[in-house]
Amino acid sequence: MGKAKILYIEDNFDNMTLVKRVLEIEGYEVIPAETGQEGLTKAFENNPDIIITDINLPDIDGYEITDTLKKDQTTAHIPVIAMTANVMKKDRESVFQAGCDGYISKPIDVDELPGQIENFLKGKFS
Repeated sequence: MGKAKILYIEDNFDNMTLVKRVLEIEGYEVIPAETGQEGLTKAFENNPDIIITDINLPDIDGYEITDTLKKDQTTAHIPVIAMTANVMKKDRESVFQAGCDGYISKPIDVDELPGQIENFLKGKFS
């Protein structure tokens, strides 16, 4: 059996390319989505093991995505990880108040990212 299936919702092409490449090298299947609405659709269609979402998206933000996913029985169990450049303490608190299970700040550390994802998959949220 392969590694986990990850839905990554990100509107920035460079960020998407980098994260997708890093995670695929580690054996993860990465399902890309460029908008919040596309991300929600793919979440319901693909039942990923984990969802990584940018907070600042052009249509619906990561907070609304998380709220929608956590309120639906079919997706409520899926860990949602915010990956954002919003790094102030209040921003981090807002991420968790919105229902996200974890937080990764941008710019990402490509050496740490696979381990962070593995920890989140094992239920070790920080």
